[in-house]
Amino acid sequence: MNIVTLLPFIVLIGAMFLMTRSAKRKQQQAAQMRNDMQPGSGVRTIGGMYATVKEVNDDTVLLDAGPGVELLFAKNAIGAVLTDDEYNRIVHGIEHDLKADGAVVPDDASSLTETDEPAADASSGPSDDKVDLGKKDADAATDAKADEAEPKKTDGESDEK
Repeated sequence: MNIVTLLPFIVLIGAMFLMTRSAKRKQQQAAQMRNDMQPGSGVRTIGGMYATVKEVNDDTVLLDAGPGVELLFAKNAIGAVLTDDEYNRIVHGIEHDLKADGAVVPDDASSLTETDEPAADASSGPSDDKVDLGKKDADAATDAKADEAEPKKTDGESDEK
């Protein structure tokens, strides 16, 4: 046989070998992560639920999902073991304070609008200034009288009776 005819088969076998090797390595890393779980670790299940490991058995894990809520999961259902900082950030909303001396940013824009001058006399009552909305009051009254005087016609009616 010629080497040119065998080359596609060799490349195909090599690609299959590399793909299976990488998948096997990922499976081994996931199994190692699940075996390294300790009680007190924060985890995320494959369904997206966050909980704390309470007890680890051979094939199962007892999770504490909240006050009085204990759930039994298979070890294979654990998607990730989280670090303490990551678990606290996601579940409790606690940010790890790396910048203790940083500037404090307010929650609202009040600091941007505060001035030393008092606001214009807002307590003096409503203003007497009128706003022109584009239609005059006289035109509105004329249109209303015209609508009352002339009866509306429907599609099926004619002027003759």
